[in-house]
Amino acid sequence: MTTQSLKQRAVSGAIWTIVGYGGSQLLRFGSNLILTRLLIPEYFGLMAIINTLLAGIHLFSDLGVGQSIINNKRGEEEDFLNTAWTVQIIRGFIIWGICLVATIPIAHFYNDQRLLSLIPIVGFSGVIDGFQTTRYHIAQRRMELQNFILFELLVQTIAISCLVTMAYFQPTVWTLAVSSIISTMVHTFFSFLFFPGPNHRLLWEKEALHDLTSFGRWIFLASAMMFIAEQSDRLILGKIIGLPTLGVFTIAYTLANMPREILKTLSYRVIMPLVAQSLDLSRLELRTKILKQRQKLLFLCIPCLAILVVGGDRVIALLYGHRYIQATWMMPIICVGLWFSILFQSISETLVAIGKPSYLAPAQFIRFLAVAIGIPTGYHFAQIPGAICALAMSDVPLYLTNLFALAREKLSPIAQDVQMTFYFIVTLGLLLLVRYQLGFGTPIDNLWLVH
Repeated sequence: MTTQSLKQRAVSGAIWTIVGYGGSQLLRFGSNLILTRLLIPEYFGLMAIINTLLAGIHLFSDLGVGQSIINNKRGEEEDFLNTAWTVQIIRGFIIWGICLVATIPIAHFYNDQRLLSLIPIVGFSGVIDGFQTTRYHIAQRRMELQNFILFELLVQTIAISCLVTMAYFQPTVWTLAVSSIISTMVHTFFSFLFFPGPNHRLLWEKEALHDLTSFGRWIFLASAMMFIAEQSDRLILGKIIGLPTLGVFTIAYTLANMPREILKTLSYRVIMPLVAQSLDLSRLELRTKILKQRQKLLFLCIPCLAILVVGGDRVIALLYGHRYIQATWMMPIICVGLWFSILFQSISETLVAIGKPSYLAPAQFIRFLAVAIGIPTGYHFAQIPGAICALAMSDVPLYLTNLFALAREKLSPIAQDVQMTFYFIVTLGLLLLVRYQLGFGTPIDNLWLVH
């Protein structure tokens, strides 16, 4: 593939990724807006615990099948894809089995008998998900994302339509559980329609399995640590602040997390394949190429994140009403801390692409320590605001550890990060000043009303 063709695919992939993410968030936002009027906050708290558990099991059993297909030279061979599909199916049953084993301890820990039925139901989605076609990853490998994005948006539209309809007629937590099964079934079914090819068959080719597991063991460790780091906050908060407040926090976190999620998506779907196909360059040339593209991403993120910090509370107050007033002050605090996550997410997949995923596991473990120690400590000294502030700053050690790894690989972005952080602070300061001068106070004014 020529450099120009690669660049065109990267640009097209980035555009389609942003369009897809924007469309996905609009659908999710619209559904959340409707569901918060049909369902009580406690249900969202319950599902946050279940989804966190399920995400953890997924990540703890992640062998990097998708990443292997994208990076491996045999990624489009039928024997490799069929072996990957077989591994994927086995993993799906393992996920459900772990859910069944974990059900009683989790229900006892949170003292909620509803979890005894909810966890096995939602966990079965892992079995269904295991049967989706592995050709779905080839579109990402080739950075041909138009069909991929249209597939994701169609599946999400169908799933959300089913969820909202069910919630209207049956506004219970069981609706959320059953809808997760329906969503996974739709995703698996349409994956074969959108990405056709020879029929998959069960296969256990030793060479392909070796390639999958040798690369996958580092992805497994990194994914396990990522769960511990990124999902344990909700498990800890759910125990400390209670399910209703956790449901409110989930609304704030979902909105605040949008810049990070789009960067994670861009990193996986565009940056990693782009770097993987540019490994013939010297480290100096590769670093220059990466930082040039990264700078464009960060310039887009700066105003988006600053606007979320300054105006997110007004959006929540307008759309979600008094029941979610605590989310209005949580969101800007979370958003400020996300800046360090954005710096991390915009370059971390580079380490995977150059074959060095081993750096990511210790980085995520250090973030977990920041969460596990910081949230209870923050709550002890300043109740819920202290816990939220500790959570917001938990990405700082993750970012610093990543800096060390990139420096060792001669890909350090430190000079660019200092420059971009300065621009972010200036942009945020100017917007806060404008807001205050217009008589709207500060984004955390409701903190003093609630506490």
